[in-house]
Amino acid sequence: MKYRDLRVIGSDGEQLGIMQSRQALQLARDEGLDLVLVSASANPPVARIIDYGKHKYLEGKQGKDKKSKQQDVKGIKISPRIAEHDLVTNVNKARRFLEEGNKVKVTCMFKAREITHPELGRKKLDDFSERVADYGTVERVPTLDGRLMIMVLIPKAAPKKKDAKDQNKQDGGKAVQDNGNGEDHPHPVVQQSPVPAQERVS
Repeated sequence: MKYRDLRVIGSDGEQLGIMQSRQALQLARDEGLDLVLVSASANPPVARIIDYGKHKYLEGKQGKDKKSKQQDVKGIKISPRIAEHDLVTNVNKARRFLEEGNKVKVTCMFKAREITHPELGRKKLDDFSERVADYGTVERVPTLDGRLMIMVLIPKAAPKKKDAKDQNKQDGGKAVQDNGNGEDHPHPVVQQSPVPAQERVS
């Protein structure tokens, strides 16, 4: 019986074409590498000859790189006498920025004699931080700098849900093994722990 057909990518990234899984596994063994299923939904499925450990490392690194993208600092300006409607608009804007993972710099600008009552600006900023408390926390408490009082907010840490995501990622990189009896695979074999090609039993 024929083995399941796979579209195979070589260890150097070269397209090796469509071949039976038995043949692809032998190529991987000859190089001392693994045959990893990288796209099970493709027709035919796509497999790559690669070191399985290296594959998982690169996959994890790419995920971290996406998370560690540069955090933007968004600016919002208010005044000690800002109207309630305008304050609500700015609070909603800050919530959106924080939800997106950005820092928010809130600046209270004093005009003319307003600077003689900095407590009014402090009160507005404290009120502002309370309204966004579900989305962010104060990194820098309100500080007066000339005619400006500045406060910096940072996003609240999101609850960790890595287990489910990691499980999904692992499913996308199953190692392909043959069963050694010359029969087709009814389904891709799920490999719980990677085994070096040279230690697999034919």
